[in-house]
Amino acid sequence: MATLLLALAIISTGLYAGMMLIFRTGIMPALARLSDDQFVTVMSRINEAVPRAVFMLVFLSIVVFPAAALAVPVDGRTDTQRWLIIAGLVCAVFNHLITIGGNIPLNRALASAESASPAVPAGQARAAFESRWNFLHLIRTLFTLASFALLVSAAL
Repeated sequence: MATLLLALAIISTGLYAGMMLIFRTGIMPALARLSDDQFVTVMSRINEAVPRAVFMLVFLSIVVFPAAALAVPVDGRTDTQRWLIIAGLVCAVFNHLITIGGNIPLNRALASAESASPAVPAGQARAAFESRWNFLHLIRTLFTLASFALLVSAAL
């Protein structure tokens, strides 16, 4: 059972890390080329579309599966493997803290700026959002990639 849980932790973390990396290396650079009005509209639509059931399942599983893998007793697991899983879990938790404490509030502020009456100028909304969101996203991407690498290392 512990092997299955670790495999599920690796798979879910790999999926999430891949999504984070593609957002960092493809989506955000593409959005950077848009006008302020286009950027605010597209980013707001992305922020509405992403937190759906499949995303939430993966988002939560990068914490749940490593924690469950640690909770199940395993004969032959070394202390090093245990610490690698713990470190991977800690990185996933940091990702969640950054997302919940940083990126989501920025997403909400962008949505509020777009829907305000009168609407906040797109250039002002973008300036308050883009660089801060990208910095936080870089940090959480690095934590998620580290989590993935640590979990894979624990399985070797």
